[in-house]
Amino acid sequence: MTGPVPAQRASTLRVAALLAAAAVLRSAPAAALELVETPMFRAQVEAGKLPPVAARVPRSPLVVHFEPQTGQPGTPGGTLQMLIGRTRDVRLLVVYGYARLVRYDRHLALVPDILQSYRVDDGGRVFTFELRKGMKWSDGSPFTAEDFRFWWQDIANNRELSPAGPPREMLVEGEPPEFQVLGPTTVRYTWLHPNPDFLPELAGASPLFIYAPSRYLKKYHIKYSRKVAEAQKNGTARRSWAAVFNKKDEMYKFENPDLPTLQPWVNTTRMPADRFVAVRNPYYFRVDENGHQLPYIDRVVLDVADAKLIPAKTGAGESDLQARYLQFNNYTFLKQNEARNHYQVRLWRSGTGSQVALYPNLNVNDPVWRKVLRDVRFRRALSLAIDRSLINQVLYFGLALEGNDTVLPDSPLFEPAFQTLWAKYDPREANRLLDEMGLKRGSGGTRRLPDGRPLDITVETAGESTEQTDVLELIRETWREVGVRLFIKPTQREVFRNRIFAGATVMSVWTGLDNGIPTAEMSPDEIAPTSQQQLEWPKFGQYYETSGKLGERPDIPAAQELLGLYRSWRETTDPAQRAHIWHRMLRIYADQQFVIGTVAGVPQPVVVRDTLMNVPQKGLYNWNPGAFFGIYSPDTFWFR
Repeated sequence: MTGPVPAQRASTLRVAALLAAAAVLRSAPAAALELVETPMFRAQVEAGKLPPVAARVPRSPLVVHFEPQTGQPGTPGGTLQMLIGRTRDVRLLVVYGYARLVRYDRHLALVPDILQSYRVDDGGRVFTFELRKGMKWSDGSPFTAEDFRFWWQDIANNRELSPAGPPREMLVEGEPPEFQVLGPTTVRYTWLHPNPDFLPELAGASPLFIYAPSRYLKKYHIKYSRKVAEAQKNGTARRSWAAVFNKKDEMYKFENPDLPTLQPWVNTTRMPADRFVAVRNPYYFRVDENGHQLPYIDRVVLDVADAKLIPAKTGAGESDLQARYLQFNNYTFLKQNEARNHYQVRLWRSGTGSQVALYPNLNVNDPVWRKVLRDVRFRRALSLAIDRSLINQVLYFGLALEGNDTVLPDSPLFEPAFQTLWAKYDPREANRLLDEMGLKRGSGGTRRLPDGRPLDITVETAGESTEQTDVLELIRETWREVGVRLFIKPTQREVFRNRIFAGATVMSVWTGLDNGIPTAEMSPDEIAPTSQQQLEWPKFGQYYETSGKLGERPDIPAAQELLGLYRSWRETTDPAQRAHIWHRMLRIYADQQFVIGTVAGVPQPVVVRDTLMNVPQKGLYNWNPGAFFGIYSPDTFWFR
């Protein structure tokens, strides 16, 4: 990955300080290490039920070298207890495990992980991957180029398994790559145009999986299984073979205990369950500098609890490592129980662009609301009518950063002007803009829409965060002063998103930019209409994702300009030019107030058992890049 331009280096160092990992990872021949058998597996090895560790790790495993200031070698053993709010959160074992083909290191550079090495040629069009020789899946089957070929030819390009074709992330200008197997452990992807998103997608918290355990899955594939083919032909199968196959192939969901994995821990529990037990992967590819195969911890137990009770349960000492479902307003309670329940509360920096952000739905179906929301004066007025200082002082003890949904000061792309543009509390200017739009006040001081309806904004939530509700209550008070009434409507997450996608929602609330600490080499796709998941313009994003087959063509000039700049970013590999494009996009994004931010950089409570080692005192708690705990290598955490 190309580094930032010189002027950005100081800020990049701030990012590196937050992301200081517990270890340095690099490959080394297994023969050069004196490997130590894991105590958990010793009896199985002695009984001949499991090969010795030297036969389980790759010929060149990834070796972890610890740095004195950030971590130390550990000892194997123990069980890590954590709490989750939904059964589907079992996928966090994949997120936190953070074993990826390539991963972000502590300087936010992309480095080989599962891969032995990779090479990018011809201006970002050609990607050649070299796998680790002798590497195995968790069931002991070989991990080779066949697993990549099988995924590409027999899953991604099989119309029954993938009716829409290969994942969107594998298409550039609507075209897939040419895929080649160059040898048992070498594969190559070649696109007609540069694909700057490919490696970051592979390194994501929810990664693009371009491989699959072929030996296991071929048993369920009609092309390879006579039993499956005959059942389909004779009509004796209860479900289509494709439905059965897709249920078995859940690399990210992690719900199939039989599916081999490359992650540090293997789920052993079938759905439905209220307790999931994961055990260490006997064929994991990382070892420490003393020859111990990682992970150090033998088991991870995820107990399902009501999300609203997780702070209380954590404070009672029921979790060894917890951040999910904890909010800053839990900090005092958690701190009070530290000594009694033998844990520490650490405050990490959150990495989203805004802790709580408002999303005007520019694709709302209501024609009157659509016209009002698309008037930039209205969005600016709503932003100016938010007292962010009040939110910061009341809810975050003044520790948050007040301003727009934009990149954080830790990013080399940060500019103070982007943080404050149209984001300082100014009710007089907000009133002027609303008056200029002709939104006159009615009886009681509430303004009216052009068709005479009261200017009542219903802000829909996913019903999962009291923090969002607390922020909205404070915004309600200052919006009322400028003649706008705010109402809160909680729904379930799936209903919440589907209503937004369908254009039924006027405004919603969510967190801001997922990645508030980007470098110029990271994609600016979040601030251009590129995904249906973007709550401010879901139909614009859907239009982009489906190449115009669904959704709506962007018809807002500023949104069109953002999309054009995003395409220009993709077409250049020059770091300075990419930084220039990023700055232009961030300026437009802040000026247009497509998303209305509140505060950012809110401290995230992280509860750590006293005896759990190598968890950083300070860190960055972020989805992408970072995978929450993932970037800090939880496979190196251990119990003292």
